[in-house]
Amino acid sequence: MHVPHQKVATLVYGRRPAIGPVSLSFEYSLTDPLFSVLPLSAALIANLESLNYLWMTPIQARSLPPILEGRDLIAKAKTGSGKTAAFGIGLLTKLNPRFYAPQALILSPTRELSAQTAGEIRRLARFLPNIKVLTLCGGQPIGPQIGSLEHGAHVLVGTPGRLQDHLSRGTLSLEKIQTLVLDEADRMLEMGFFDDMVRIIRQIPARRQTLLFSATYPDRIRQLSAEFQNEPVAVSVDEMTSDDQLEQLFYRIDTMTRQKALIRLMRHYRPESAVIFCNTKQCCGELTEYLQDQGFSAAALHGDLEQKDRDRILVQFANQSSPILVATDVAARGLDIKDLQVVINYELFPRPDVYIHRVGRTGRAGKSGLALSLYEKREQHKLDAITKFQGKPLHCETIDQLPDNPEAAMPPLMATLCISGGRKQKVRPGDILGALTGESAIDAATIGKIDIFDFWSYVAIKQDVAERALQRLKTGRIKGRTFNVKLI
Repeated sequence: MHVPHQKVATLVYGRRPAIGPVSLSFEYSLTDPLFSVLPLSAALIANLESLNYLWMTPIQARSLPPILEGRDLIAKAKTGSGKTAAFGIGLLTKLNPRFYAPQALILSPTRELSAQTAGEIRRLARFLPNIKVLTLCGGQPIGPQIGSLEHGAHVLVGTPGRLQDHLSRGTLSLEKIQTLVLDEADRMLEMGFFDDMVRIIRQIPARRQTLLFSATYPDRIRQLSAEFQNEPVAVSVDEMTSDDQLEQLFYRIDTMTRQKALIRLMRHYRPESAVIFCNTKQCCGELTEYLQDQGFSAAALHGDLEQKDRDRILVQFANQSSPILVATDVAARGLDIKDLQVVINYELFPRPDVYIHRVGRTGRAGKSGLALSLYEKREQHKLDAITKFQGKPLHCETIDQLPDNPEAAMPPLMATLCISGGRKQKVRPGDILGALTGESAIDAATIGKIDIFDFWSYVAIKQDVAERALQRLKTGRIKGRTFNVKLI
Protein backbone atom coordinates (compact mmCIF):
# COMPACT_ATOMS: atom_id res chain seq x y z
CA MET A 1 0.00 0.00 0.00
CA HIS A 2 1.26 3.45 -0.87
CA VAL A 3 1.52 5.63 2.23
CA PRO A 4 1.41 9.34 1.38
CA HIS A 5 4.04 11.54 2.96
CA GLN A 6 2.59 13.42 5.90
CA LYS A 7 4.11 16.41 7.60
CA VAL A 8 3.92 16.72 11.36
CA ALA A 9 0.73 18.54 12.26
CA THR A 10 1.43 21.63 14.32
CA LEU A 11 -1.58 23.50 15.70
CA VAL A 12 -1.27 26.95 17.16
CA TYR A 13 -3.80 28.03 19.76
CA GLY A 14 -4.62 31.68 20.30
CA ARG A 15 -7.54 33.83 21.37
CA ARG A 16 -9.71 34.89 18.41
CA PRO A 17 -6.74 35.64 16.18
CA ALA A 18 -6.74 37.79 13.11
CA ILE A 19 -5.30 35.21 10.75
CA GLY A 20 -1.56 35.37 10.94
CA PRO A 21 1.02 34.86 13.71
CA VAL A 22 -0.48 34.12 17.12
CA SER A 23 1.12 33.34 20.43
CA LEU A 24 2.08 29.69 20.89
CA SER A 25 0.36 28.05 23.82
CA PHE A 26 -0.20 24.43 22.79
CA GLU A 27 1.02 22.14 20.04
CA TYR A 28 -0.13 18.84 18.54
CA SER A 29 2.35 16.60 16.77
CA LEU A 30 0.65 13.78 14.92
CA THR A 31 3.60 11.72 13.76
CA ASP A 32 1.25 8.82 12.91
CA PRO A 33 -1.50 9.92 10.50
CA LEU A 34 -3.67 6.82 10.95
CA PHE A 35 -7.31 7.43 11.91
CA SER A 36 -6.93 4.64 14.45
CA VAL A 37 -4.64 6.80 16.65
CA LEU A 38 -7.53 9.20 17.30
CA PRO A 39 -9.85 8.75 20.33
CA LEU A 40 -12.72 7.36 18.22
CA SER A 41 -15.10 4.50 18.96
CA ALA A 42 -14.27 1.05 17.61
CA ALA A 43 -17.48 1.14 15.54
CA LEU A 44 -16.50 4.42 13.89
CA ILE A 45 -12.96 3.20 13.18
CA ALA A 46 -14.38 0.02 11.62
CA ASN A 47 -16.72 2.06 9.42
CA LEU A 48 -13.86 4.32 8.32
CA GLU A 49 -11.82 1.27 7.40
CA SER A 50 -14.76 -0.12 5.38
CA LEU A 51 -14.74 3.18 3.45
CA ASN A 52 -10.96 2.80 2.94
CA TYR A 53 -10.28 5.74 5.24
CA LEU A 54 -7.03 4.64 6.84
CA TRP A 55 -4.64 7.58 6.50
CA MET A 56 -5.60 11.14 7.32
CA THR A 57 -5.11 13.92 4.79
CA PRO A 58 -3.11 16.93 6.03
CA ILE A 59 -6.24 18.93 6.88
CA GLN A 60 -7.68 15.97 8.79
CA ALA A 61 -4.46 15.41 10.74
CA ARG A 62 -4.32 19.08 11.72
CA SER A 63 -7.97 19.72 12.47
CA LEU A 64 -9.38 16.50 13.97
CA PRO A 65 -7.51 16.59 17.32
CA PRO A 66 -8.84 20.04 18.33
CA ILE A 67 -12.27 19.25 16.85
CA LEU A 68 -12.50 16.10 18.99
CA GLU A 69 -11.48 18.18 22.02
CA GLY A 70 -14.48 20.42 21.38
CA ARG A 71 -12.40 23.45 20.34
CA ASP A 72 -13.56 26.01 17.79
CA LEU A 73 -11.62 25.89 14.53
CA ILE A 74 -10.85 28.22 11.65
CA ALA A 75 -9.23 26.30 8.80
CA LYS A 76 -7.86 27.26 5.42
CA ALA A 77 -8.79 24.34 3.18
CA LYS A 78 -10.10 23.83 -0.33
CA THR A 79 -12.59 21.44 -1.89
CA GLY A 80 -11.01 18.00 -2.25
CA SER A 81 -8.77 18.37 0.81
CA GLY A 82 -10.80 15.95 2.96
CA LYS A 83 -12.38 18.65 5.12
CA THR A 84 -15.87 17.08 4.94
CA ALA A 85 -14.64 13.94 6.69
CA ALA A 86 -12.82 16.10 9.25
CA PHE A 87 -15.86 18.02 10.43
CA GLY A 88 -18.19 15.06 9.72
CA ILE A 89 -16.29 12.74 12.06
CA GLY A 90 -16.18 15.48 14.67
CA LEU A 91 -19.90 16.23 14.71
CA LEU A 92 -20.89 12.53 14.64
CA THR A 93 -18.98 11.85 17.86
CA LYS A 94 -21.29 14.29 19.67
CA LEU A 95 -24.67 13.12 18.30
CA ASN A 96 -27.32 11.44 20.43
CA PRO A 97 -29.14 9.09 18.01
CA ARG A 98 -32.11 8.74 20.38
CA PHE A 99 -32.79 12.50 20.39
CA TYR A 100 -34.63 13.50 17.21
CA ALA A 101 -33.83 17.21 17.01
CA PRO A 102 -31.19 19.03 14.91
CA GLN A 103 -27.90 18.73 16.78
CA ALA A 104 -25.50 19.76 14.00
CA LEU A 105 -25.86 22.36 11.24
CA ILE A 106 -23.65 22.64 8.15
CA LEU A 107 -24.00 25.84 6.14
CA SER A 108 -22.94 25.46 2.48
CA PRO A 109 -22.90 27.90 -0.45
CA THR A 110 -24.62 25.72 -3.09
CA ARG A 111 -27.13 22.93 -3.53
CA GLU A 112 -24.50 20.71 -5.13
CA LEU A 113 -22.06 21.00 -2.25
CA SER A 114 -24.91 20.50 0.24
CA ALA A 115 -25.95 17.28 -1.50
CA GLN A 116 -22.38 15.98 -1.64
CA THR A 117 -21.77 16.84 2.01
CA ALA A 118 -25.01 15.18 3.14
CA GLY A 119 -24.09 12.04 1.21
CA GLU A 120 -20.67 11.90 2.83
CA ILE A 121 -22.12 12.43 6.32
CA ARG A 122 -24.55 9.54 5.72
CA ARG A 123 -21.66 7.26 4.74
CA LEU A 124 -19.63 8.28 7.77
CA ALA A 125 -22.67 7.75 10.03
CA ARG A 126 -23.37 4.16 9.01
CA PHE A 127 -22.01 2.92 12.34
CA LEU A 128 -24.78 4.80 14.20
CA PRO A 129 -28.40 3.54 14.20
CA ASN A 130 -31.12 5.60 12.50
CA ILE A 131 -29.17 8.81 11.98
CA LYS A 132 -31.18 11.20 9.82
CA VAL A 133 -29.36 13.74 7.64
CA LEU A 134 -31.59 16.34 5.97
CA THR A 135 -30.71 18.82 3.20
CA LEU A 136 -32.48 22.18 3.18
CA CYS A 137 -31.72 24.01 -0.06
CA GLY A 138 -33.43 26.37 -2.45
CA GLY A 139 -34.60 25.21 -5.86
CA GLN A 140 -36.58 22.40 -4.22
CA PRO A 141 -40.20 22.33 -2.94
CA ILE A 142 -40.34 23.55 0.65
CA GLY A 143 -43.35 21.42 1.61
CA PRO A 144 -41.52 18.06 1.76
CA GLN A 145 -38.73 19.75 3.73
CA ILE A 146 -41.26 20.99 6.30
CA GLY A 147 -42.66 17.46 6.58
CA SER A 148 -39.21 15.98 7.09
CA LEU A 149 -38.43 18.55 9.79
CA GLU A 150 -41.62 17.61 11.61
CA HIS A 151 -40.39 13.99 11.78
CA GLY A 152 -37.06 15.13 13.22
CA ALA A 153 -33.47 15.11 11.96
CA HIS A 154 -30.06 14.88 13.61
CA VAL A 155 -27.91 16.73 11.05
CA LEU A 156 -28.97 19.61 8.79
CA VAL A 157 -27.05 20.58 5.65
CA GLY A 158 -28.28 23.61 3.76
CA THR A 159 -27.85 26.92 2.04
CA PRO A 160 -28.28 30.15 4.02
CA GLY A 161 -31.22 31.43 1.99
CA ARG A 162 -33.42 28.36 2.45
CA LEU A 163 -32.46 27.97 6.12
CA GLN A 164 -33.41 31.59 6.76
CA ASP A 165 -36.70 30.91 4.95
CA HIS A 166 -37.49 28.03 7.33
CA LEU A 167 -36.55 30.12 10.35
CA SER A 168 -38.80 32.98 9.27
CA ARG A 169 -41.71 30.53 8.76
CA GLY A 170 -41.16 28.99 12.19
CA THR A 171 -40.66 25.52 10.68
CA LEU A 172 -37.12 25.13 12.02
CA SER A 173 -35.62 25.42 15.50
CA LEU A 174 -31.88 25.59 16.08
CA GLU A 175 -31.99 25.71 19.88
CA LYS A 176 -30.42 22.23 20.26
CA ILE A 177 -27.52 22.72 17.83
CA GLN A 178 -24.20 21.65 19.38
CA THR A 179 -21.98 21.88 16.28
CA LEU A 180 -22.06 24.60 13.63
CA VAL A 181 -20.00 24.20 10.45
CA LEU A 182 -19.46 27.08 8.01
CA ASP A 183 -18.21 25.29 4.88
CA GLU A 184 -16.60 27.34 2.09
CA ALA A 185 -17.42 30.44 4.11
CA ASP A 186 -15.65 32.75 1.66
CA ARG A 187 -17.86 31.53 -1.16
CA MET A 188 -20.99 32.19 0.90
CA LEU A 189 -19.79 35.74 1.43
CA GLU A 190 -19.11 36.17 -2.30
CA MET A 191 -22.69 35.09 -3.00
CA GLY A 192 -24.08 37.76 -0.68
CA PHE A 193 -25.10 35.53 2.24
CA PHE A 194 -23.36 37.49 5.01
CA ASP A 195 -26.53 38.89 6.59
CA ASP A 196 -28.36 35.55 6.35
CA MET A 197 -25.39 33.80 7.96
CA VAL A 198 -25.34 36.26 10.84
CA ARG A 199 -29.10 35.94 11.43
CA ILE A 200 -28.86 32.13 11.42
CA ILE A 201 -25.88 31.98 13.76
CA ARG A 202 -27.57 34.29 16.25
CA GLN A 203 -30.40 31.75 16.62
CA ILE A 204 -27.97 28.99 17.68
CA PRO A 205 -27.00 28.59 21.36
CA ALA A 206 -23.78 30.35 22.30
CA ARG A 207 -22.56 27.13 23.98
CA ARG A 208 -21.65 25.31 20.80
CA GLN A 209 -18.65 24.31 18.71
CA THR A 210 -18.11 26.44 15.61
CA LEU A 211 -15.96 25.10 12.76
CA LEU A 212 -15.17 27.55 9.95
CA PHE A 213 -13.61 26.32 6.69
CA SER A 214 -12.55 28.76 3.98
CA ALA A 215 -10.18 28.72 1.01
CA THR A 216 -9.28 32.38 1.61
CA TYR A 217 -9.32 34.78 4.58
CA PRO A 218 -10.98 38.06 3.53
CA ASP A 219 -11.78 40.67 6.18
CA ARG A 220 -15.37 39.49 6.67
CA ILE A 221 -14.16 35.95 7.44
CA ARG A 222 -12.04 37.47 10.21
CA GLN A 223 -15.10 39.42 11.32
CA LEU A 224 -17.23 36.26 11.48
CA SER A 225 -14.56 34.44 13.45
CA ALA A 226 -14.04 37.29 15.89
CA GLU A 227 -17.78 37.64 16.56
CA PHE A 228 -18.92 34.03 16.65
CA GLN A 229 -15.95 31.84 17.63
CA ASN A 230 -14.36 31.28 21.02
CA GLU A 231 -10.56 31.03 21.06
CA PRO A 232 -10.45 29.20 17.72
CA VAL A 233 -7.57 26.97 16.70
CA ALA A 234 -6.17 28.32 13.41
CA VAL A 235 -4.89 25.75 10.88
CA SER A 236 -3.80 26.17 7.29
CA VAL A 237 -3.03 23.52 4.70
CA ASP A 238 -1.69 24.20 1.22
CA GLU A 239 -3.65 21.79 -0.98
CA MET A 240 -2.48 23.00 -4.37
CA THR A 241 -1.78 20.18 -6.79
CA SER A 242 1.94 19.45 -7.02
CA ASP A 243 3.88 19.91 -10.24
CA ASP A 244 4.57 16.19 -10.65
CA GLN A 245 0.85 15.36 -10.47
CA LEU A 246 -0.51 17.95 -12.91
CA GLU A 247 0.64 18.64 -16.46
CA GLN A 248 -0.48 22.05 -17.76
CA LEU A 249 -0.50 22.81 -21.50
CA PHE A 250 -1.64 26.01 -23.21
CA TYR A 251 -2.64 26.06 -26.91
CA ARG A 252 -2.83 29.31 -28.84
CA ILE A 253 -5.54 29.58 -31.48
CA ASP A 254 -4.32 31.21 -34.68
CA THR A 255 -5.91 29.66 -37.76
CA MET A 256 -9.02 27.86 -36.53
CA THR A 257 -12.09 28.61 -34.45
CA ARG A 258 -12.20 27.87 -30.73
CA GLN A 259 -14.77 25.11 -31.28
CA LYS A 260 -12.65 23.34 -33.90
CA ALA A 261 -9.59 23.72 -31.70
CA LEU A 262 -11.45 22.00 -28.86
CA ILE A 263 -12.42 19.10 -31.13
CA ARG A 264 -8.77 18.68 -32.10
CA LEU A 265 -7.85 18.52 -28.40
CA MET A 266 -10.59 15.98 -27.66
CA ARG A 267 -9.69 13.72 -30.58
CA HIS A 268 -5.98 13.86 -29.75
CA TYR A 269 -6.14 13.23 -26.00
CA ARG A 270 -9.37 11.13 -26.02
CA PRO A 271 -10.09 11.51 -22.28
CA GLU A 272 -12.39 9.06 -20.54
CA SER A 273 -13.60 11.94 -18.34
CA ALA A 274 -13.27 15.69 -18.80
CA VAL A 275 -14.66 18.91 -17.38
CA ILE A 276 -14.69 21.80 -19.85
CA PHE A 277 -15.00 25.28 -18.33
CA CYS A 278 -16.81 28.19 -19.99
CA ASN A 279 -17.21 31.69 -18.59
CA THR A 280 -20.95 32.09 -19.33
CA LYS A 281 -24.14 30.02 -19.33
CA GLN A 282 -24.75 30.87 -22.98
CA CYS A 283 -21.33 29.59 -24.06
CA CYS A 284 -21.85 26.50 -21.91
CA GLY A 285 -25.11 25.60 -23.66
CA GLU A 286 -23.88 26.37 -27.18
CA LEU A 287 -20.67 24.39 -26.74
CA THR A 288 -22.54 21.36 -25.36
CA GLU A 289 -24.82 21.31 -28.43
CA TYR A 290 -21.77 21.59 -30.72
CA LEU A 291 -20.00 18.68 -28.99
CA GLN A 292 -23.12 16.53 -29.23
CA ASP A 293 -23.37 17.34 -32.97
CA GLN A 294 -19.76 16.16 -33.33
CA GLY A 295 -20.59 12.81 -31.73
CA PHE A 296 -19.43 13.45 -28.15
CA SER A 297 -21.51 12.47 -25.14
CA ALA A 298 -21.60 15.80 -23.30
CA ALA A 299 -23.87 17.53 -20.79
CA ALA A 300 -24.11 21.15 -19.65
CA LEU A 301 -24.03 22.20 -16.00
CA HIS A 302 -25.11 25.77 -15.28
CA GLY A 303 -27.23 27.76 -12.89
CA ASP A 304 -30.51 27.67 -14.87
CA LEU A 305 -31.05 23.92 -14.44
CA GLU A 306 -33.74 22.46 -12.20
CA GLN A 307 -32.39 20.47 -9.25
CA LYS A 308 -33.58 17.12 -10.67
CA ASP A 309 -31.74 17.81 -13.94
CA ARG A 310 -28.59 18.87 -12.10
CA ASP A 311 -28.66 15.67 -10.04
CA ARG A 312 -29.15 13.54 -13.16
CA ILE A 313 -26.30 15.23 -15.05
CA LEU A 314 -23.87 14.80 -12.16
CA VAL A 315 -24.91 11.16 -11.74
CA GLN A 316 -24.36 10.43 -15.44
CA PHE A 317 -20.97 12.12 -15.36
CA ALA A 318 -19.85 10.26 -12.24
CA ASN A 319 -21.00 6.86 -13.53
CA GLN A 320 -19.30 7.30 -16.96
CA SER A 321 -22.47 7.36 -19.07
CA SER A 322 -21.91 11.03 -20.00
CA PRO A 323 -18.14 11.50 -19.62
CA ILE A 324 -17.89 15.16 -20.71
CA LEU A 325 -19.21 17.92 -18.45
CA VAL A 326 -19.36 21.47 -19.81
CA ALA A 327 -19.68 23.77 -16.82
CA THR A 328 -19.61 27.32 -15.54
CA ASP A 329 -17.59 28.13 -12.43
CA VAL A 330 -20.64 28.86 -10.27
CA ALA A 331 -22.32 25.57 -11.21
CA ALA A 332 -19.12 23.59 -10.66
CA ARG A 333 -18.36 25.12 -7.27
CA GLY A 334 -18.02 22.39 -4.67
CA LEU A 335 -17.72 19.54 -7.16
CA ASP A 336 -15.31 16.89 -5.91
CA ILE A 337 -14.87 14.50 -8.85
CA LYS A 338 -12.79 11.42 -8.22
CA ASP A 339 -10.26 10.31 -10.84
CA LEU A 340 -10.97 13.21 -13.21
CA GLN A 341 -8.50 12.84 -16.08
CA VAL A 342 -8.66 16.19 -17.84
CA VAL A 343 -9.73 19.77 -17.16
CA ILE A 344 -10.07 21.99 -20.24
CA ASN A 345 -10.28 25.77 -20.12
CA TYR A 346 -12.32 26.47 -23.25
CA GLU A 347 -12.23 30.08 -22.10
CA LEU A 348 -9.65 31.44 -19.66
CA PHE A 349 -11.08 33.48 -16.80
CA PRO A 350 -9.40 36.87 -16.15
CA ARG A 351 -8.44 35.97 -12.55
CA PRO A 352 -5.54 33.51 -12.06
CA ASP A 353 -6.99 32.12 -8.80
CA VAL A 354 -10.02 30.90 -10.77
CA TYR A 355 -7.66 29.07 -13.14
CA ILE A 356 -5.96 27.39 -10.17
CA HIS A 357 -9.31 26.38 -8.71
CA ARG A 358 -10.43 24.89 -12.05
CA VAL A 359 -7.33 22.83 -12.78
CA GLY A 360 -7.05 21.71 -9.15
CA ARG A 361 -9.93 19.32 -9.74
CA THR A 362 -7.58 16.90 -11.52
CA GLY A 363 -4.28 15.41 -10.35
CA ARG A 364 -5.50 14.72 -6.81
CA ALA A 365 -4.65 12.13 -4.20
CA GLY A 366 -1.31 11.29 -5.80
CA LYS A 367 -2.82 10.61 -9.25
CA SER A 368 -1.74 12.33 -12.44
CA GLY A 369 -3.90 14.92 -14.15
CA LEU A 370 -3.92 17.02 -17.30
CA ALA A 371 -5.02 20.64 -17.70
CA LEU A 372 -5.47 22.00 -21.25
CA SER A 373 -6.22 25.64 -22.03
CA LEU A 374 -7.14 27.48 -25.24
CA TYR A 375 -6.21 31.14 -25.69
CA GLU A 376 -5.88 33.81 -28.33
CA LYS A 377 -2.90 36.11 -28.78
CA ARG A 378 -4.86 39.03 -27.29
CA GLU A 379 -5.26 37.01 -24.05
CA GLN A 380 -1.53 36.89 -23.30
CA HIS A 381 -2.10 39.07 -20.23
CA LYS A 382 -4.13 36.21 -18.69
CA LEU A 383 -1.20 33.82 -19.16
CA ASP A 384 1.16 36.39 -17.65
CA ALA A 385 -1.08 36.64 -14.58
CA ILE A 386 -1.15 32.83 -14.21
CA THR A 387 2.64 32.67 -14.57
CA LYS A 388 3.09 35.29 -11.84
CA PHE A 389 0.52 33.59 -9.58
CA GLN A 390 2.16 30.14 -9.91
CA GLY A 391 5.69 31.41 -9.92
CA LYS A 392 6.78 29.29 -12.87
CA PRO A 393 6.76 29.50 -16.69
CA LEU A 394 3.93 27.96 -18.72
CA HIS A 395 4.25 25.41 -21.52
CA CYS A 396 2.67 26.99 -24.61
CA GLU A 397 2.15 25.72 -28.17
CA THR A 398 -0.04 26.61 -31.12
CA ILE A 399 -2.98 24.32 -31.76
CA ASP A 400 -1.73 23.78 -35.33
CA GLN A 401 1.26 21.89 -33.89
CA LEU A 402 -1.06 19.26 -32.47
CA PRO A 403 -1.60 16.30 -34.87
CA ASP A 404 -5.16 16.11 -36.24
CA ASN A 405 -6.70 12.76 -35.30
CA PRO A 406 -9.66 11.99 -37.57
CA GLU A 407 -10.98 9.21 -35.33
CA ALA A 408 -14.56 9.55 -34.11
CA ALA A 409 -15.42 10.33 -30.51
CA MET A 410 -15.19 7.51 -28.00
CA PRO A 411 -18.65 6.18 -27.09
CA PRO A 412 -19.48 6.18 -23.36
CA LEU A 413 -18.79 2.92 -21.55
CA MET A 414 -21.99 2.99 -19.52
CA ALA A 415 -25.66 3.88 -19.85
CA THR A 416 -27.99 5.04 -17.06
CA LEU A 417 -31.38 3.69 -16.04
CA CYS A 418 -33.73 5.98 -14.10
CA ILE A 419 -36.16 4.35 -11.64
CA SER A 420 -39.17 6.23 -10.24
CA GLY A 421 -38.51 5.18 -6.66
CA GLY A 422 -35.96 6.29 -4.10
CA ARG A 423 -35.19 6.86 -0.46
CA LYS A 424 -38.78 7.85 0.37
CA GLN A 425 -39.97 4.50 -1.01
CA LYS A 426 -37.31 2.68 1.07
CA VAL A 427 -35.42 1.63 -2.07
CA ARG A 428 -31.81 0.63 -1.40
CA PRO A 429 -28.93 -0.16 -3.78
CA GLY A 430 -29.09 -3.83 -2.79
CA ASP A 431 -32.75 -3.98 -3.82
CA ILE A 432 -31.93 -2.75 -7.33
CA LEU A 433 -28.91 -5.02 -7.61
CA GLY A 434 -30.99 -8.01 -6.58
CA ALA A 435 -33.75 -7.17 -9.07
CA LEU A 436 -31.20 -7.07 -11.90
CA THR A 437 -29.10 -10.11 -11.00
CA GLY A 438 -31.82 -12.43 -9.67
CA GLU A 439 -32.05 -15.78 -11.47
CA SER A 440 -28.74 -14.88 -13.19
CA ALA A 441 -30.52 -12.40 -15.45
CA ILE A 442 -27.77 -9.75 -15.53
CA ASP A 443 -24.12 -10.31 -14.64
CA ALA A 444 -23.25 -8.18 -11.60
CA ALA A 445 -19.95 -7.25 -13.29
CA THR A 446 -21.89 -5.21 -15.88
CA ILE A 447 -23.58 -3.06 -13.23
CA GLY A 448 -21.91 0.16 -12.15
CA LYS A 449 -22.69 2.91 -9.66
CA ILE A 450 -26.15 3.01 -8.06
CA ASP A 451 -27.37 6.40 -6.76
CA ILE A 452 -30.44 6.77 -4.55
CA PHE A 453 -32.27 10.10 -4.21
CA ASP A 454 -35.48 10.90 -2.35
CA PHE A 455 -37.85 10.00 -5.19
CA TRP A 456 -35.53 8.66 -7.92
CA SER A 457 -32.78 6.11 -8.32
CA TYR A 458 -30.14 5.79 -11.02
CA VAL A 459 -28.16 2.71 -11.96
CA ALA A 460 -25.23 2.59 -14.38
CA ILE A 461 -25.14 -0.41 -16.70
CA LYS A 462 -22.74 -1.36 -19.50
CA GLN A 463 -24.00 -0.25 -22.89
CA ASP A 464 -24.22 -3.74 -24.40
CA VAL A 465 -26.67 -4.98 -21.76
CA ALA A 466 -28.57 -1.74 -21.11
CA GLU A 467 -31.69 -2.70 -23.10
CA ARG A 468 -31.86 -6.12 -21.45
CA ALA A 469 -31.51 -4.52 -18.01
CA LEU A 470 -34.27 -2.03 -18.88
CA GLN A 471 -36.69 -4.81 -19.80
CA ARG A 472 -35.71 -6.77 -16.71
CA LEU A 473 -36.68 -3.86 -14.42
CA LYS A 474 -39.79 -2.96 -16.43
CA THR A 475 -41.26 -6.43 -16.21
CA GLY A 476 -39.89 -7.36 -12.78
CA ARG A 477 -40.27 -6.01 -9.26
CA ILE A 478 -38.11 -4.11 -6.80
CA LYS A 479 -38.96 -4.87 -3.16
CA GLY A 480 -42.15 -6.51 -4.41
CA ARG A 481 -43.26 -3.36 -6.23
CA THR A 482 -43.27 -2.18 -9.84
CA PHE A 483 -41.68 1.14 -10.74
CA ASN A 484 -41.46 3.16 -13.94
CA VAL A 485 -38.02 2.72 -15.50
CA LYS A 486 -36.47 4.52 -18.46
CA LEU A 487 -33.11 4.61 -20.21
CA ILE A 488 -31.59 8.12 -20.25
